[in-house]
Amino acid sequence: MRALELSYPWGTSNLRIADHPDPTPGAGQVTVRMRAVSLNFRDTLITARGGYAKGNESSPPVVPFSDGCGIVEAVGEGVTRVAPGDRVSTLFFPNWVSGHPAPEKAAGALGSPGAPGAGRDLALFPESAVCRVPDYLTDEEVSTLPCAALTAWRAMFVDARLEPGDTVVLQGTGGVSIFGLQFAHAAGYRTIVTSSSDEKLERARALGATHLINYRSEPSWHRPVREATNGRGADFIMEVGGAGTLIESLKSVRMGGHIAVIGVLTDASAPPATLSPTVMIGTSARVQGVSVGSREMFEAMCRAMTLHQIRPVIDRTLPWTEAPRAIDEMASGSHFGKIVLTFQAR
Repeated sequence: MRALELSYPWGTSNLRIADHPDPTPGAGQVTVRMRAVSLNFRDTLITARGGYAKGNESSPPVVPFSDGCGIVEAVGEGVTRVAPGDRVSTLFFPNWVSGHPAPEKAAGALGSPGAPGAGRDLALFPESAVCRVPDYLTDEEVSTLPCAALTAWRAMFVDARLEPGDTVVLQGTGGVSIFGLQFAHAAGYRTIVTSSSDEKLERARALGATHLINYRSEPSWHRPVREATNGRGADFIMEVGGAGTLIESLKSVRMGGHIAVIGVLTDASAPPATLSPTVMIGTSARVQGVSVGSREMFEAMCRAMTLHQIRPVIDRTLPWTEAPRAIDEMASGSHFGKIVLTFQAR
């Protein structure tokens, strides 16, 4: 088997392919012949910091990527959820089956130190790290689901519990926001999309966006959000910017609304000077951090996607051997939707 390995000092220049013996599954384990993986902003952070850690010369290599699709090739003793020949997706949190988040459920996220990810052509996983997937999706489409799609699903339908007719603001046109747009459109929500690109905004309109805001020309974008909602404010904000955009989200949300904080695309080291407890208290809004979701949520999401035949939006596809280039392109923010890497058939 071959695996991508990120070595210290961190960076795409130290992301290389290494050869290893083919794995044999033990009790409770499965081997999966990977067909595709997709990238998340998290992968750019891991590549830059080795899994958010400073690291040193003795740090073991990290096998990156949480999100992938493959075919089960073999199973170990006691495995009951999947069988050889099943097509599966990875699960971001192998230990989170259901219920509320907890430290023990969040442990062992794929693609982090100590939990090798999907960036290998023949992967050994615990049975809990994979799940069968809808037949109508391609391998590349399946690979986009574990992190971005599930984060958007949980934020809107599990945490915020939105209702048809509600207004949602989706920041940007990356993976989570585009999935959020597709889910919101299917659920009957009014959607407001922000972007710095008019071209991307027009692509969002084609996916069902009802209002478009270019935040380059409208840096105080809470104003058009208020205008579009007759002064009331949005019911829900998909907050992907972090410190640099949270104040605008607080000004955009209605009293008692919901802000799902799912990203830190802006400079996390520069907190907004104008953010104060007074602003937060005045909104009476719920501001909640979101980190992906459980297997139970993933299965519910797949049922809804199948019902509505929702197809993930893939911006570009590259061979997995071009992972460093793909990560750099991900970091640039030039994509609309998802970037996918494919494995050559063996």
